[in-house]
Amino acid sequence: MRIFTEKLREVMQSVMPITLLVVLLHFTLTPLETIDLQRFLFGALLIIIGLSIFLFGVDIGITPIGKFLGKGLARSGSMKYVLGMGLVLGFFISIAEPDLHILAAQVSEVTNGMYPKNMLLLVVSVGIAVMLTIGLFRIVYRYPLNKTFTFLYLAIFGLAYFSTNDLFAIAFDASGSTTGALTVPFMLALAVGVASLNRRTQSAEEDSFGLVGIASAGAILAVLILGLFVRSDEPLSGSMPTSSATVTHWLAPFLHELPKIAGEILLAVSPILIIFVLNHVFFADEKLSKRAFRRIFLGMAYLFVGLVLFLTGVNAGFMEVGRKLGMLIAGMDSSIPVLIVGFVLGVLVILAEPAVYVLTHQIEDVTTGYVKRGIVLGFLSIGVGLAVLLSVVRVLIPWLQLWHYLVPGYLIILALSYKVPKLFVGIAFDAGGVASGPMTATFILAFIQGVAEITPDANVLLEGFGMIAMVAMMPIISLQLLGAIYQRNSVKEGL
Repeated sequence: MRIFTEKLREVMQSVMPITLLVVLLHFTLTPLETIDLQRFLFGALLIIIGLSIFLFGVDIGITPIGKFLGKGLARSGSMKYVLGMGLVLGFFISIAEPDLHILAAQVSEVTNGMYPKNMLLLVVSVGIAVMLTIGLFRIVYRYPLNKTFTFLYLAIFGLAYFSTNDLFAIAFDASGSTTGALTVPFMLALAVGVASLNRRTQSAEEDSFGLVGIASAGAILAVLILGLFVRSDEPLSGSMPTSSATVTHWLAPFLHELPKIAGEILLAVSPILIIFVLNHVFFADEKLSKRAFRRIFLGMAYLFVGLVLFLTGVNAGFMEVGRKLGMLIAGMDSSIPVLIVGFVLGVLVILAEPAVYVLTHQIEDVTTGYVKRGIVLGFLSIGVGLAVLLSVVRVLIPWLQLWHYLVPGYLIILALSYKVPKLFVGIAFDAGGVASGPMTATFILAFIQGVAEITPDANVLLEGFGMIAMVAMMPIISLQLLGAIYQRNSVKEGL
């Protein structure tokens, strides 16, 4: 109960600022309809309760599973076993990720079936599986992260040269959508489990991070490779899915979303549990005690309930309000308010991402307090705030395209990776994956779409894709800059 109370307090400190901001905007700049405000406030309540339960479940459920499987992989000493488990784990945790299903459905709709949902799910999941396996081998053989990411992103931009701008945005968004609230904690724990068997403490710290970043690069590569075989000269057409049904009672959207989300999360959780049980029964050299085994199942139950409540609150309470806020603020005479609100929303929304909590706590734990959680959160918030601000600018300036941001951005990232401590390279790339979680992919995406709907000459569809890519990129830059600051301070202290 004490641990849960602490997590509840932390979550309230993160979710309340964005809630108060929306309420403040309601009473000042952008009055909302009563039913929308009621939906938003009830959604905030579900997010607070759900996120607290989810994080408690992560601690006693998904984290022990990931560490158990990770240590088993490292102890096996079998290349074939690592290869097989990496491919299986990567495929199943990716194909069941709810955020990826949402993106794949949107892509299928707006491309008029050129890229069907199931095909995109399979291709992205295979890409994640392959790169997760490569990431595990990297930890085992301790290949430098900066060289790994240099090779990967040179390959990505080389392939992107032969793809359309539309597919370029979809590929980077697929990367963000595969690193959701469930997959990130599992990948982080898996990396810690494999790295923990390294006898050198500093090496174990460095190798504990980077797996999420490598795996998410697999989604980009997979979509770009798909574009080499499935091509169309016709531009994207269609529209982003929006809620057109008239809501007569504020509770109705929650009752509609709850069973659907519960089914999606059950689908996401089941493969991980099945793989864990099969591995424990047939392959593990060291068995868990019955008490530890039961505790993991209890933790997974908490995780399931918490994630269902959290995503229900986000999808039924936050999305529609985000879209309407974007339309109301962008419809003002001046563009300054929408730029300011976009930045502030980015700063605040990242604080409520469930995977951000897991990552920042793990950073503090793995570095034994050397890298403070609060400092990492601060740099993450500023990075995501700037990402949303630049996304709004992209909507307001018609000729500005996504690659104008991403190409120079990743060149800066790769250059920094050779200058900052190795530990921060892995942390930064993992942070890029966790930043683009369900809160960002729903509330912020809806806000950007609302801005595009009301802005003349803006394309709602094209501006909708690419925002997640921006949110995934900026934290990598900001946390590598944090690493440069730490390095500079360490040199001063040494002198």
